[in-house]
Amino acid sequence: MIRRSPAPGPRPRHALRALVVLLPVLAAVACPPAAGAVSGEPVRLPVMPSRLAAGAACTGGSATVAEATPWEQRDLELSRVRGVATGAGVTVAVVDTGVSLAAPSLAGRVTAVGAAGSDCVGHGTFVAGLMAAAPVRGVAFAGAAPRAHVLAVRGTDERGTATDATVAAGIRAAVDAGARVIAVSPAVSHGSAALRGAVAHAADHDALIVAAAAPDALRDRTSSASSRPPADYWPAADTGVLSVVDVDVRGHRPQGAVVPVHADLAAPGDGVLGIGPRGRGHFIGSGPSLAAAYVAATAALVRSAHPGLSAAGTARRLITSAYPADVPRLDPLGAVTQVPGAESVQAAPGGGARPVRLEPDESGARATRRALVVAGTGGGLLLVVAWAAAAGPRGRARRWRPAGNDPAPPA
Repeated sequence: MIRRSPAPGPRPRHALRALVVLLPVLAAVACPPAAGAVSGEPVRLPVMPSRLAAGAACTGGSATVAEATPWEQRDLELSRVRGVATGAGVTVAVVDTGVSLAAPSLAGRVTAVGAAGSDCVGHGTFVAGLMAAAPVRGVAFAGAAPRAHVLAVRGTDERGTATDATVAAGIRAAVDAGARVIAVSPAVSHGSAALRGAVAHAADHDALIVAAAAPDALRDRTSSASSRPPADYWPAADTGVLSVVDVDVRGHRPQGAVVPVHADLAAPGDGVLGIGPRGRGHFIGSGPSLAAAYVAATAALVRSAHPGLSAAGTARRLITSAYPADVPRLDPLGAVTQVPGAESVQAAPGGGARPVRLEPDESGARATRRALVVAGTGGGLLLVVAWAAAAGPRGRARRWRPAGNDPAPPA
C-alpha cells in the first residue's frame, strides 16, 4: 500500500522567484484548461486528449498561441539547460498515437515508422513537441531538447487505445530504428512475455526506455485521490525501465490521479502546455506520459552531452542528480552538469523503487533547505555524493548497474 505522506515540494532555490510568479500561475491552474503566464491573465487553451471515443473527430489545430513561458519550463529551468545541451545527435522515439508530420514546429525533425506520421488523437504530437519542438519567434515555449531527432512509432491504435502487444511492438520498432531514448506513453494494466522481451531487446541495444508509471486517466478533481488502489502498470513496472509520475505546479501529485505502486522520478505533467497535430496554436495536457516526455528529453540531453554514457548510466544520472524527495524530482540542469562519476556512488544493499506518496512534507522541505545551505558554503560535492548514496539501493533494485562498466563520461 502507498503511504499518504510526502510528495516533492517546490524547490527552495526558487523561493524568491516563486513570490513573484506564484499568484498568476495559481490563477491559471485554478481554472483549467489554461496556460499561466508570468504576468497577465491566463490564456484559455483546448485540452489534448490521450485517446478518442469511437466516432469522435480527429483533433484539429488550436486557435490560440500562448506566448509566455509555461510554468513547467520555468520550473525545469529549460532556458538555462539549452545553453549547455540541446539533444543534438540523439534520436528519441515516441511510442504513442503517432506524430503528425504536419506540425510546423516539428518540421524536418521527425522520422515515422509505418503509419506513425499521422496522428488523429494528437497526443503523440504533443509529447514530441515537449521533447523537441523548435523555438518559434515570439513564443517562449520550445522543446526541452530542441535539436534531438524524433522517431514516431505507433504504440496504440488510431484512436489511442493500447494493449501490451501494441506497446511491445512499438518498443521493438523503436529499437530497430536506432532510437537511443524511447518515451512510452501508454501504461497498460498487465505485463506480458512480449513486453518483457521488448524491454530486454532495448537493453541489449543500449536504448533507455522512459515510461509513464500510470495511465493518463480522466480525473475527478473534486476527489482527494483516486478511489482505485495503487497498482503496477507496464512497461514502467518492468525491470530496467525508468518509470515517471506527474506533479503539478505545487510539486504534488494531482488530485484524482491514478496511483502506481512506485516510480523512479517525478516531473511536471499536470496542466502543461504543448503543440497540436497541425497549426501553430497550443493545447494543454495532463498525465504521467507528459512527465515521462520531459524525463526522456532530459535523457536525450544527457546522452548528447555525454555520448560515452550507457543507457543504464544515463538512468542513474537522472535519478542521482534529481532533487531529493520521496519520488526524486527531475533536475535537467543537474543531470547534464553533474560531477562525472557521482552517479556511480553505491549505498548499502536493501530498498527498492520508492513508493509514490501524495501529501506534502514540510520536514522534508526544511531538510532540503538546510542541505542547500551546506552546498552554498562549499559542500556541494558532498551533497551530490550523499544523495547518490541514498538513491543507490533504488537504482540497484531497478537494475541500473554500477557505472564502473561505462566509459567515463566527458568532463
